[in-house]
Amino acid sequence: MRWSRQLMSLLFVLTLLAGPPMVLLSLVGPPALGWPTAAQARQWVQNPLTEQTLTAALTIAAWLVWLLLAYTVTVRVLTRLSATASWLRRMPLPTPWQATAGGIAGAAVFGVSSHAIAAPPPPPMQPVAAGTLDEAGRPTPSDGDVLADEGISVTGGWLPRETAEQVSAAAALVWLRRRRSYRPRPPGPPSREDTDLAPLPPTVAAVQAALADATPPPTEPGAASAGSSLLDRPTVGGAFHRAGVGLTGLGAQDAARGLLVTSLLAGRHHPAVSVVVTRAVLARLLGPNTAETLGPRLPGLAVIDNLGQAAGFFSGDHPDRGLGGRDQAQRNTQEGTGPPGPTLIVHVASAADNAETLAGLAIASAAVAVLGRWPAGQTWQVDPSGRTHYQDGSGSAGPRMCVLSQVTATDLLTVIAHPDPAPPEPGASRPTRHPALAGRSLQWEATAQDHPVRSGNDRRRLQLRVLGEPTLLLDGHPVEIRRTAALQVLVFLAAHPVGADTRQLTDAIWPGLPRRSLTGRLYTTLSDLRATIRSTAGVTIVEHSDDRYRLDPTAVIVDLWHFHHAVRDAITTVTTDPKTWKAVIDAYPGDLAARRTWPWLDPFREATRRHVIDAHVALASASPDVREALAWLQAGIRIDPYNADLHTRAVSALIALGDHDAAEHLRKDYARRLAAAGILPTDTALTKATLRDHPAIPTR
Repeated sequence: MRWSRQLMSLLFVLTLLAGPPMVLLSLVGPPALGWPTAAQARQWVQNPLTEQTLTAALTIAAWLVWLLLAYTVTVRVLTRLSATASWLRRMPLPTPWQATAGGIAGAAVFGVSSHAIAAPPPPPMQPVAAGTLDEAGRPTPSDGDVLADEGISVTGGWLPRETAEQVSAAAALVWLRRRRSYRPRPPGPPSREDTDLAPLPPTVAAVQAALADATPPPTEPGAASAGSSLLDRPTVGGAFHRAGVGLTGLGAQDAARGLLVTSLLAGRHHPAVSVVVTRAVLARLLGPNTAETLGPRLPGLAVIDNLGQAAGFFSGDHPDRGLGGRDQAQRNTQEGTGPPGPTLIVHVASAADNAETLAGLAIASAAVAVLGRWPAGQTWQVDPSGRTHYQDGSGSAGPRMCVLSQVTATDLLTVIAHPDPAPPEPGASRPTRHPALAGRSLQWEATAQDHPVRSGNDRRRLQLRVLGEPTLLLDGHPVEIRRTAALQVLVFLAAHPVGADTRQLTDAIWPGLPRRSLTGRLYTTLSDLRATIRSTAGVTIVEHSDDRYRLDPTAVIVDLWHFHHAVRDAITTVTTDPKTWKAVIDAYPGDLAARRTWPWLDPFREATRRHVIDAHVALASASPDVREALAWLQAGIRIDPYNADLHTRAVSALIALGDHDAAEHLRKDYARRLAAAGILPTDTALTKATLRDHPAIPTR
C-alpha cells in the first residue's frame, strides 16, 4: 500500500499548490501591478484602516504564504532529484563481460523447455547462535559503510583500513589508561559522575562499528594494502620531485588532515617526532582554537614557525647539529633500516621560499606534503573523496588518500592526545554528568529502585543476564536471539532502565549511518525480537510508549538491576557491614556484555567495574588483618588487572608483611602487562615510581 499513500500525498501537495491561487484569483482577482501613486499614498496615510486597504493587506499576506509554500516544495523536490541523480551516478554498471554473460544466461533461461524439472525447495533454516546473522538474516556487512577493498567511509571523510584499525586500537588504549589511572573512592550511587567516563567522539564510534561489520579483504600476492604507505612514494632520495608531493584541488586540505592523523597514529608507539608542521598550516587545518588547545597535547607533533626550525627533527644526530646526520638518515631510509623520518606538511609559499632546505629535509623524511602546486616536484589534484590525479599532463590516477574534515580529524586526534594536565580529583568538585545520564539520573535511580529484584519465590520465567556473556534465559535454558542488533537492544535497555527513544537506540547500535535509513531497520529488529520471545515464552518484555522503549520489569529478571540494587543497599546501610559489600561482589559474575565490542558499551562497563573495585578496596580498608586485606586487593586485581591503585595497595601490603620478593614480582608483572597492552614505557616507569612511593598499609 506504499504507492497509494505516496499518490495521496502527491494529490494533497498539488491541491495546496493550485488551490490558493485559484481561490484568490476568483475572489479578489490578480494582484495589483506597480507601486501606489502619491495620491493613493496620501489617502492611505489619512485613513489607513479602510475595507480596501485591509483586503489588500490580507491578499498580500495570502500570496506570501503561498509563495513560501511553493518555495519549500520546490526545494524539497530539487533535493530529492539531486539525491536520486547522485545515487544513479554511484550505481555500478555491468562490464562488457558481465553484460555478455548476462545475455547468455537470459537466453538459456528463456530457451529451456517448459517441462523442466522444478528445483526442490530449500531446506528450512536451522537456528543459529546470536550474532551470526545481520538484520535481514544474511551474513553481510551493514549499509556500505565499509568498502572491503579499500577502507571505511564515515561522516566527514574516508580512512584506509589500516588507519581505521589504528584508530580502534588507540580508542581501546584510551579506556585501558582510564582503567589504570582510576583511584577507588568511597562507594557511591549507581549513577556515577566520573568525568573520565565520558564516551569517545562519535567518529571514533562509527569507525569501531564499521570495523566490527567489515570482513578483511583478500590480499593478492605482491599487492600492497590500500593506505599502507603515507604517500605511496615509489622511492626516496634521487630526484627531488619523487621525495614529496604538492596537493591541490577541493580535497587538498582534507588530504593534509588525513596525512596528519595517519602519521600521528602510525608513530604513536615511537617516542620520536612523527609530524613536523608549520604553525600557520596547523591553524589552517584544525582551526586556530583547536590548534592552540589540542596541538600541545598531541604526542609526536612538532609545531614550527618556519622551515629553518625543522632541521633538528630530521637529523640523525643531536638537533643542534642541523642536517649533519642527514646522510645516515638517508642511508637508513634507502636500506629500509631504522625508523622513518617525520612527515613534513608545509604551505606552498614556505616551500617556494626555502626550496633548497626543503629538498634536503625531504631526503630524510617519511613524506613531504605541500599545500599548493609544487613546481619542483609532483603535484596531485585531490577530489573530496580522496582520489588523486597526477598534474603532469598525463592525467593518470594516483593512490587514494585519507581525507578528513576539520571536525572528523579533531575527533580522531582526541583519542591519541594526552589528557588534560590537571584532571580534577574524584569528589573534589561536582563533575560534568555523563551524556547518557544527563538530566535524568534521579529518574534512573527512582525507576531502578522500584524494579523488583530476584527472590527465592520469584515466578518470572525470563531472565536477562548481561553481566558476563549476554544471554536471555527461559526457565534456565537459553533463548536463541538470531540478530546481533536484537541482542544489543536488550543489553542497551538493561543499561537504561528508564528506556530509550528511537534516536538513542539507532545512534548507539548503528553509529555513523544516516538516521533516516535506520528507523525501518530498528522496527524490523524489534519486531523480530518480540516475535521470538512471544513464540517462546508467550510474553512481551519490550514495552513501547511515547516513542520510548523499555524492558518490562514485571516480565523479566535483569541481573544488572539486581547488582545496582546491591550497590544501593550497601551505601544506604547505617552501620558498616562487610556483608553488604560482599553482596555487591557476589552480584558481579563478569564484565558487562563480556567480549562484546559495541562502541557505546565502554562507559557503562567501566562504571559497573568501578563499583566492584570500590567494594574490594572498602573491604580491604575495613579489614583488621593485613593478609585478609591483601586477599581482597588480589581479588580486585583479578577484576581489573590494569588498575595502578590496586597494585599500589597490594605492593604496600606485601611490604608490610615482609615479602619483598613478592612485591617486586608484582611490580614487574604489572609493568609487563602494561607494556603488552601498548602503554608507552614512559607511562610504565611513572607507574612503577608511583608503586614505590606509595606508603605501606599499617599492620593492626
